[in-house]
This record gives sequence, structure tokens and C-alpha cells, in this order.
Amino acid sequence: MLKVISMMQKKEEYTLEDFKKWALEEHPSLGKKLPGMRHYRMSVVLEENPDLPYHAVSEFWFDNNDARLAAFNTPEGKAAAEDAAAHCASRVHLLAEEKIIIE
Repeated sequence: MLKVISMMQKKEEYTLEDFKKWALEEHPSLGKKLPGMRHYRMSVVLEENPDLPYHAVSEFWFDNNDARLAAFNTPEGKAAAEDAAAHCASRVHLLAEEKIIIE
């Protein structure tokens, strides 16, 4: 299974509270519509720190990379990507395979 880790830096015009509201309440309504997505998690830092390069991490899983590409090629996937671009100064995506060490 493919895991996509997306590290996001908020745009400067957003307070951390505004960004947190977007990341935890608003954006997930778009993300949950991606076809073929198996799991979805979002984590946001607890407090503002100007030294941090990122303010949130989203994790989502697909059966494989073809499923990920297909999902983001849909109107739902394009809407989610546009919404993220509107709120994030930068995003880094890591494609990985997760190995659970302690559960």
C-alpha cells in the first residue's frame, strides 16, 4: 500500500488558528472525497514556532501509485489540490511504504 505524506507550511497571512481550522475542519471535506483513498490523517502543530519549516502533515493511503494518480486527476482531486495551494506557502510530498514498528 502506498502512503503519501504531505508536509505543509501555512501562508504568512494565516494565523496558526486559522490554518488549524482549515486543516482540521475545512480541507478534510474535500480530501475525504478522493476516490480510492483508504485512510486519511491530518496533524497540525500545537503552537506557533517561526523556526518550524512546516505547520501540518497529512497522511493518506492508496492501493498503489496508479490509484493515487487517478484520484488526483478527478475533479475532487483537483479541487483538493487547489484548496491546499491556496492555503499553503509550500508543500512537500513523500511517497512511501509504511512499516509499523510498534503498534
